[in-house]
Formats: sequence, C-alpha cells, structure tokens
Amino acid sequence: MTHPTTTKRIMKYALVNPNWTFDGSTYFGCREPHLPLEYGYAKALLEQQGHDVLIVDGQLDNLSRAEIKNQVAAFEPDFTVVTTAPSYLFWRCAPPELRVPQETVLDLKDISRTMVAVGPHGSTTPKATLKKLGVDVVVLGECEEILPKLSGNWQDVTSICYWQAGEPRVQGSPHTTDLTALPALHWQRETIGRHHHHHHRFEAAPIGSGAEMETSRGCPYHCSFCAKENFRDRYRKRPLSVILEELDGLIAQGVEYVYFIDEIFLPNRPLLEALVEREVKFGIQTRIDLWTPLLLELLGQAGCVSIEAGVESISEEGRQLLDKNCKLSTEALSERLICAKKHVPFVQANLLDGKVDDPEAIEAWRQYLQGFGVWANKPVPLFPYPGSPDYTKKWGFPDDQAWERANEYYLQVYAEFSDIQDEQPLPLSELELRAIS
Repeated sequence: MTHPTTTKRIMKYALVNPNWTFDGSTYFGCREPHLPLEYGYAKALLEQQGHDVLIVDGQLDNLSRAEIKNQVAAFEPDFTVVTTAPSYLFWRCAPPELRVPQETVLDLKDISRTMVAVGPHGSTTPKATLKKLGVDVVVLGECEEILPKLSGNWQDVTSICYWQAGEPRVQGSPHTTDLTALPALHWQRETIGRHHHHHHRFEAAPIGSGAEMETSRGCPYHCSFCAKENFRDRYRKRPLSVILEELDGLIAQGVEYVYFIDEIFLPNRPLLEALVEREVKFGIQTRIDLWTPLLLELLGQAGCVSIEAGVESISEEGRQLLDKNCKLSTEALSERLICAKKHVPFVQANLLDGKVDDPEAIEAWRQYLQGFGVWANKPVPLFPYPGSPDYTKKWGFPDDQAWERANEYYLQVYAEFSDIQDEQPLPLSELELRAIS
C-alpha cells in the first residue's frame, strides 16, 4: 500500500471499468457498454495537473480479466481506480453485489501501488465497501475532483474513506462536483468507433456510432425510490457552450445518436434550439408533467427520438406514496404522453410496483396508451436502494449491511420479478466473494 504523501507529485492513474457480468444479480440497468463519463472527466482533470492517465474499459473493449491485468501491468500505475457500477448512467440502479469489482481488485492488487474504489456503494456504505473490496481508499460521491487530490496528503482530502491504524476512517461527506469545472469530453476515435449501442433507441436500427452525454446532473425532486441522496443529488447544469463543444466533437466522429444520461432532462429552450441546428438524434429520461405541448414539439424538432417518462403510478394516491410531487392528474398525464408521441417516435411511460394500483386498471391504462402508440411497461418491483428515501424510511441511515438488507427484502417481498430480468436473483452472500484482506 502507498501511504498518503505530504506533497503532490506527478502520478500514473489507471482508471479501470471491469468487463461486467450480471449472473444472478438484482440489476435493472442496460447490460450493453456505455461511455464511462466519470472516467472521461477524471482523466481530463488529472491530465490538467500533469498526471499520466490510462482508461482501461473492459466492457466496451470486451477484455478478459487477463487482458485487463496485462494492460494495467504494462502501464505500471501509482493509482488503480475501480468502479462499482457500469457507468454514471447506472449509479442509481447499480448491481447490489460487488462480485465483479472484487474480482478486478484481486487481479490488480499485486501490480498496483494504491487501489482506489469509486461508485455508489462507497458513496453510501464506505466502510463496508472498503472492507469488501480490500482497496486502500474509497471515494464518497462524485469522484472527478477527488482523484487528483489523492496524490497529496490524504488527511487533507475530504470525501474519502481509508485505513487508519487498521480501521476504516470516513473523512467528510459525499462530494458534489462543480460542473462548470468539467471540460467538454473528447474521446478517441477508436473508442467511439467501437460504441455501437444506441441506448433506449427503438424507432430505427443504428447506422452510425452511439454515445452518452450529460447536460445536467442531479434532480430537484426527491422521489422515494430514487437512490441519489449520497451522489449526483443536487441539480446542476453544464454550460451550454461546453455541451455543444462535446456534442459537435461526437458528431464529427460519426456519432448518429446520443443518449443524455441526466437524472432528469428538464426543458431547456436554448439547448433544444441549438440541437435543432445539428444532425443528431437523441434520447432522454424525464418527467412528462414538466413539458408543455409547445416544448414537446420543439423537443421533436431538436431530434429527440426516445422519451423515457417516469409516471410510476396510474393513481394520484400511488404517486403521492412515491413522493412524486406531480401536479397533473392521470388523465392529464395520459394526454401529455399522447401529445409527445405526435412529435417523438418512441415514448415510454415507466411504472413501478407500489402495490397500490389495481392490476386490471393498470393493464387497461397500458392498453389505452398503446392504442396511441405509447408504450407503458408492466410495473417494475421496487428495490429499496441504500441512499434512497425509501430505504431510509424502512431502516434508517444505511449501515454496513445495507445492501444485504435491501436485497434480502426484495427477494422476500416479490415472488415475481421484473420482465426485464430473465433469471431469479440470488442473495448477496451467494454472489459476493468474502472480504478481501
């Protein structure tokens, strides 16, 4: 282990995204590769300070564990960073288990001076994550601005958890990044060329490459099911000029479709008007109650071909139970969804299983919307993610057993699982390795 230094030095950082597998996992996210945006930002900030950085993306490049190890070993890093979620897009619905990051850390510990973990697990349960992974330090919250500070004295760094006298020491609270400090991301052409996936796109088959971006981070709402309290929580916007620089770079590299990973893509007329002028299609996740018919028309003109709209419940009672703070009635929400479909080829209304709504009424509502071309999924079981208000209401502040508790509850309550899961999830005790010493 490398002990914290008293002065900053030029360091070598390997940023590793494992080649994820999800067998037996309670994981609701997409299993295709996505751009590791957090690593892109971190690389830019580290290089601004003179550090040498290598991104090893096991998932996008489909690398074996041996190939990941060989690339990291050849780089000879001072710091090796491993994430506990496939990308920023899925920090809110990460795999509960740490099996894949554990395996990655085991492979890389002997060839790395200092092992670092980033992601939602360390942000919510830092001590448990430090112990399970056997890393030297865990970053709490958004990691881009914290990673460069690890080359200095750790006692001066907030938002980390590390070993001190053989015990985990939590220092500070989860970090919130200043989005105005993050530059436009510029990916290597080879990376974009390998990114064939178009996330949540259904209206046409891909022709060019896909990509992910964010125009904002966080959300001004506090729905009970959303796990964002300890990371990506406060709503912030990226500067329009930076967004357009990044987008124009992607378009120049042949990107046909961009998915904006924003927790909530809010109406932004200047951005939409700028998108109208660019030859690119895109998808978003949003709340349909925040959009007017005129703004939905502009959204379609801007190139939006996919909307994932969080409705969650077909009743006002159900939405209140989930703290949606929605001002529209179910009838008005239906009208807004149908209006959106007139301008955007694919519109989806997301439903969650709050065990409040009548199943026959749900199915009738789904069939009604489908008559207008709007897709509504069958209600997805609610997983009480640590870091969500739902978890806190049930059990209080997350402790070291939070992920085990949430997963066990989910397995006990739901006899039938989501139609996006094709196998029975397993307890964490059967998925994870023992704590790495």
